[in-house]
Amino acid sequence: MKYHQKGFTLVEIAIVLVIIGLLLGGVLKGQELINSAKVKNMVNDFRTTSALVYGYQDRFKSFPGDQTQLQLTDAFGAAAAATACAPANTAGQCVSNNGRIDGNWNAGAITDETFVFWQHVRLANLATGATNTGDQNYRPRNADGGFIGIESGINGAGAAAPFIAGMRGAVFVCSEGILGRYVRQIDTTMDDGNTAGGSVQAVPMGSARATQPTATAAIVDGQQYTVCASL
Repeated sequence: MKYHQKGFTLVEIAIVLVIIGLLLGGVLKGQELINSAKVKNMVNDFRTTSALVYGYQDRFKSFPGDQTQLQLTDAFGAAAAATACAPANTAGQCVSNNGRIDGNWNAGAITDETFVFWQHVRLANLATGATNTGDQNYRPRNADGGFIGIESGINGAGAAAPFIAGMRGAVFVCSEGILGRYVRQIDTTMDDGNTAGGSVQAVPMGSARATQPTATAAIVDGQQYTVCASL
C-alpha cells in the first residue's frame, strides 16, 4: 500500500507569511496613528488653555479666577451664579485682582483661584464644560484621563514659585498622567525636546512641588509624568 503525505507548499507558506506581515504592519501603523492623535490632543490642551487666559483677559481686563464676587456678578449677571474663590485674601490661594491665578494647578475646591478658573472661562463661552463646581466632570482631563490645570506658581509661604523647580514664566499649564513615550513627543512638538529645560518640562506624576525636572534620557516610556508648559 502506498501512503501519500500531505502538506503546504513553499508558495502557500510564503503567502501566509506575507499576509501575517501585512496584518502586523497594519496593527503597528494603527497604534502609531492612535499615539500621534493622543499627542496632538495633549498639545492642543496646553495651547487651548493658554488661549483661554488671553481671551478672558482681553474681554474682562482680568485673569479668570482672579475677580471678586461683585465683578463676576457684573460680568455674567446674578443668574449665572458665578463663584469667586473663598475665603478671600488667602495668600497663595485666593487674592483677587492681584494679576495672578493663585493656588495649586490641581486644586479641587473653590479655595483656589485655579479651581474657579474653569467656571469663569466657561461662563464667558471661551470653553465648554460644566459650570457647576460640584459636578464630577468639572475639572478637565487629558486624553489619558489625567487632570489639566493652570497656576501662576506658589510655594509653601504663598510666594511666587513654579510647580517644577526652576521653570520660568508668569503662568503655567500642567497636565498629569502622561506616559513617558508621549512626554518626549510633546516636548519636541512644543519646545526643544529637553524635558529638563525650556518652556516645557516634566516630573514623575505625584511629585511634590519644587521637584527638579526629569532629563529626557531618564524618561521611562511606561511611566506616568506631569508635564508643565510656561506661558
